[in-house]
Amino acid sequence: MSTSTAAATAFAALDACFTADLTAIIGSDRPQHDLAPTRFIYLVEEARDVLGASSHRPWQEAGKDLAIAAIHLTGALTAPADVQSGVLARVRTHLRDAISAVH
Repeated sequence: MSTSTAAATAFAALDACFTADLTAIIGSDRPQHDLAPTRFIYLVEEARDVLGASSHRPWQEAGKDLAIAAIHLTGALTAPADVQSGVLARVRTHLRDAISAVH
């Protein structure tokens, strides 16, 4: 599987798992799915901005997790295939941590 195919598959899995929660964080009532990788990163960044602007400390920490996830997601777009799985595993951890802090 090529790097771009592996990345697309991984991003599709992240989209399926996390888009509904991320759109709820930004206040959207219409979760989108089948997002392009760059649009998924943008969604993570939007949620990061919402949580980071909160005065509620656990949400601010969740915003930091999303910031780290966005950095790793961006790196995963161009990372070699042998590195992508480790990077995306860290992304999943940060996304899960952020979302569980909000719920």
